[in-house]
Amino acid sequence: MPRARRCLLRPSLVALSLSLLLGTARAEAPLFSADGYRIGLYRSPTPTQVQGATVLDTAALQTLLSQTPRPVLIDVYRRQWLQGLFIEDQPHENLPGSHWLANTGDGDLAPDWQDYFTRNLNKFSAGNLQQPLVFYCRSDCWASWNAVKRAAAMGYKTLYWYRDGLDAWQAANLPVTPAQPEPFP
Repeated sequence: MPRARRCLLRPSLVALSLSLLLGTARAEAPLFSADGYRIGLYRSPTPTQVQGATVLDTAALQTLLSQTPRPVLIDVYRRQWLQGLFIEDQPHENLPGSHWLANTGDGDLAPDWQDYFTRNLNKFSAGNLQQPLVFYCRSDCWASWNAVKRAAAMGYKTLYWYRDGLDAWQAANLPVTPAQPEPFP
């Protein structure tokens, strides 16, 4: 092989090896915490079920909303948090009557965020672990899956996961309302 080709080939092989090595390292980063919460790639395809909850589509949610007791709707869509404030980088809407517990679907919740989640669920359910709770985010969003799992671990018994969330609601041309996160802390 001529010397000029070898000189060009060596850097190319080094770059290729390095990119493969880095790609493997990224692919091996865990997607789940030791206790089973999704901790990475939150906006990716979700499973069709979650332990401890019933999965709802839009028609089933509409039926549930007409029942008594009326379920509590909890939106867990993320919102940037910076220096003690939610940063509104873009407007957010949710299903009418929802409570927005921003960032509580993260896989690893710091104690103050866990307290925020716990305190608000207790408030919205009036301490009743049987109160129906519906968690949602957007389609292909693991945050609502995590939130359902977390509520089940806290002892809530009547849990629902609106898996396709706000995206499915809007696709059905159903009303939405401007949203603001519940105050933190």
